[in-house]
Amino acid sequence: MTTAQPSSALRILCRTTAAVALLSLAPLSGALAEVMPTKESAPLAPRANDPAWARADALVKQMTLDEKITYLHGLFPPNTKPAPADMIPSAGYVPGVPRLKIPTLRESDASLGVANQVEQRKGDVATALPSGLALASTFEPNLAYAGGAMIGAEARAKTFNVLLAGGVNLTRDPWAGRNFEYLGEDPLLAGDMAAEQIKGVQSNHIVSTIKHFALNAQETGRHVMDAQIDEADLRESDLLAFQIAIEKSNPASVMCAYNKVNGDWACQNDFLLNKVLKRDWNYPGFVMSDWGAVHSTVKAALAGLDQQSGQELDTQIFFGDDLKAAVAKGEVSQARIDDMVRRILHGVISSGLMDNPTPTTARPIDYDAHAKVAQAVAERGSVLLKNERNLLPLAKTAKKIVLIGAHADVGVLSGGGSSQVRSVGGAPVEIPLNGGEAASFVRVTWHASSPLEAIKAAAPGAEVVYVDGKDSVAAAAAAKDADVAIVFAWHWQTEAQDAPSIVLPENQHALIEAVAAANKKSIVVLETGGPVLMPWLDRVGAVLQAWYPGQRGGQAIARLLFGEVNPSGRLAMTFPKSADQAPRASAPGFAEQAAIDDARRAGQTVPGIKSFPVRYVEGAAVGYRWYAQRKLTPLYPFGHGLSYTSFAYKNLKVDDAAGLKVSFDVTNTGKVAGADTPQLYVTAGKRASTVRLAGFEKVDLAPGETKRVTLTVEPRILADYETSKPGWSIAAGSYPLYVGRNVGEPVLSGKANLKAWSRKP
Repeated sequence: MTTAQPSSALRILCRTTAAVALLSLAPLSGALAEVMPTKESAPLAPRANDPAWARADALVKQMTLDEKITYLHGLFPPNTKPAPADMIPSAGYVPGVPRLKIPTLRESDASLGVANQVEQRKGDVATALPSGLALASTFEPNLAYAGGAMIGAEARAKTFNVLLAGGVNLTRDPWAGRNFEYLGEDPLLAGDMAAEQIKGVQSNHIVSTIKHFALNAQETGRHVMDAQIDEADLRESDLLAFQIAIEKSNPASVMCAYNKVNGDWACQNDFLLNKVLKRDWNYPGFVMSDWGAVHSTVKAALAGLDQQSGQELDTQIFFGDDLKAAVAKGEVSQARIDDMVRRILHGVISSGLMDNPTPTTARPIDYDAHAKVAQAVAERGSVLLKNERNLLPLAKTAKKIVLIGAHADVGVLSGGGSSQVRSVGGAPVEIPLNGGEAASFVRVTWHASSPLEAIKAAAPGAEVVYVDGKDSVAAAAAAKDADVAIVFAWHWQTEAQDAPSIVLPENQHALIEAVAAANKKSIVVLETGGPVLMPWLDRVGAVLQAWYPGQRGGQAIARLLFGEVNPSGRLAMTFPKSADQAPRASAPGFAEQAAIDDARRAGQTVPGIKSFPVRYVEGAAVGYRWYAQRKLTPLYPFGHGLSYTSFAYKNLKVDDAAGLKVSFDVTNTGKVAGADTPQLYVTAGKRASTVRLAGFEKVDLAPGETKRVTLTVEPRILADYETSKPGWSIAAGSYPLYVGRNVGEPVLSGKANLKAWSRKP
């Protein structure tokens, strides 16, 4: 089924109009929003060990002021009139300086593949990876690298040289619209995975961002909401994930977020951009804005923003003639302008783009080889949540298999928003939205990877039929005499709007209940962007969390169900039993935003949602740490995942003589090959003692095989951030630890006697 859509031009116009209206009608809140930075961003001194900095500095000295200003603001191609001859429809375009061989920057969204959301580039397809949560649930940084390298290679072949990738915001709430894009709730896991993805992208000599800096934890009111959190908590959670990823991958650019943080917009936030990023972390690259996230000229420039992106989506071009005028008035110094350009050039040079320019015309792409990367992530990241009486893997001797729901006859679900890839094979199902900001650039989309066809191929001797599931009575009747009934359940999430709840929509709970009552051998395959409630869990035999499994999702699901691949994913996010277990049961501001959207659909003139605070009461205790502190038992804990084999851990050794290393044996005690991810947890923290993931490693083992695993602990994971010093510190003492199958299932327990430790921010 394909549903006709409005024209791309109309959607872009709607998107721009909605964004501008929302921004212009939202007054700044609180005194902090009017405070100017105390000083300009301090330029880094040229360093002997950083030739990219010296090269960038030399180029800046040769540029005119007009050339510098041109490099500080980017165009949004769908809205740019007249368009430069070499500009193609994409996220952004920044003209270069040909006389100095400074490249034009061609930017593409690229969280899960080279994006082409509303098919602005007719016929241009790309490889669609599974969701970020699926990738994080592999617990395999090498797969993150492979995915990044694949995206970067396709981008380069399509002539793009800047990718808006590297999303590392921690998933704080189960209903948040962009959870599926991000890498879970733990700063170590998210930081490590993002680092490898960025390294993979930049291995192609193109620029990768890391985003969204910081606390882009909800979509409701994202242009106006004020994320409020204490500095120590922020440093120990979201900022630590960014810090780990930046140190390990050296991304050429950092993208700041839409929202406010502690009273001021993230893209003109002196604390985030100047103090933390550029001074404490000594980051040499450039800060680009998100599209439509700039609110000023002088304040933003002084607070550390280096480049305005997608200028047509802001209320005005802040970093064009306005910035040049500010220099003439002495409001922004020439030294600051030079620093802004130098940082952009540092990213262009250090990524390898300057010396390896992207082609000017598109090159061929080996989509078949790249599809294998997408399928590997789907297979290694899907999580077997339940497998009662070893219902899975399915026997190929089954005579009748019934598939029910979620368009499983033609494809698999994809998340929505700027990460949407127009995948190889096309989109067999596209459903338009009927309102809200997301409606202008988002469709509910399925990738053309049919679970029905893949299961038919896996079980050629079986009768395999599909029922759409719209009528639960008819679905139950079809399931009654089948050897196995597989319900494909879905929950769609997207950028620009949060889910109203984590309940499966369209009466799917009743559908699953009816099918389970009719057939005791019922299986549920979940295609969701995060946790969902499962009131039917006790009545089904098995549950496979497939996330949004990408363009080879159908094949991956079939191989997992039939045991051609042994499930090995582990949850990168806690699944609550009920919505009220989470810090916030629903999105703050959701009801107000929904009322505004309803009024607009009715043709009424209404003001935009006003700025509102969201206090992150959990602080650094994100996800599983929140559950541990509150002594809550979730439906499924962080790190949970089953296998078709079994594993044993023994011979724990704790080496705490210098830092902390923990080693142990892992043995496959079952009859089939499989992969396990033992996880090391340490309880630490003077300010707020919490259990913390301190290490992990995925291990592939043949039956009976044993491997020794050694995990070296990053000390900041165990440390407190002390604002009074400022810096990190670990107090001398004894720290309990355990190696477990997940955060709630310790197997080997011990303790570490750690010496006092400290370091600067």
